[in-house]
Amino acid sequence: MIYFCSPNPIGKTKITLYSIKMAKKTKLSEQPTQAEKSVGEILSKTDQFVDKYLKQILIGVAAVILIVVGIIVFRHYYLIPREKNAETALFPGQNYYAGQQWDKALNGDSIDYIGFTGIIHDFSGTKSANLAKAYAGLCEYQLGNYEEAAKYLKSYSAKDRLFAAQVTGAIGDCEVNLGNLKEGIAYFRKAAEKANSSLLSPVYLNKEAVALESLGDYKAALEAYTAIKTKYPQSPEASLVDKFIERAKAQLNK
Repeated sequence: MIYFCSPNPIGKTKITLYSIKMAKKTKLSEQPTQAEKSVGEILSKTDQFVDKYLKQILIGVAAVILIVVGIIVFRHYYLIPREKNAETALFPGQNYYAGQQWDKALNGDSIDYIGFTGIIHDFSGTKSANLAKAYAGLCEYQLGNYEEAAKYLKSYSAKDRLFAAQVTGAIGDCEVNLGNLKEGIAYFRKAAEKANSSLLSPVYLNKEAVALESLGDYKAALEAYTAIKTKYPQSPEASLVDKFIERAKAQLNK
């Protein structure tokens, strides 16, 4: 008698379950993760945004380009030539000022120079027009027009430290001549601090001390005189300051 052995059904079951598990893992691995879904959604929304607002984006980019080009053109073809023209216009005035021709320097020569006042008006906003304000103020001071001088000098925007100190000191001179001693003293003190040099600071400290003496404030005057001697001993003012120190001390001891 011959017997036939059938295949093991248990073995088949094991193989089938393993195949199902592997298939499930393969399907799960093929599915996108949450991070991938988020990135996909962002990209999709970005594409939608670009498609929807493409025209506006292009207009915005074009506007920015036009603004940048406009600024370059404006600077190159307007501001720079205007600044050069202002410098050319200022030069004769500086020569008149150096020659102490205050009125011509200020108001022009009726030929081809428009004066510091004309430069301030015609070339406003330029460096030369700003400098013309300082020159105009100094001319007005020399002509005895202290109020006008102070207005011009105060409108000047200073950058150079030493020249700024001189302008500040000139404002102090204007205020003193207008009878505003306290204001003048404040400007002299500021000028001395701003200059911070043995050339200019002693000059303004001396002016401050003299103005203080005229107000009867000998203590503050003594401090200013002493500052000249201690801080700037090599200056011409320091060689003469001892007698002023003694004078201020004598007034304090009365």
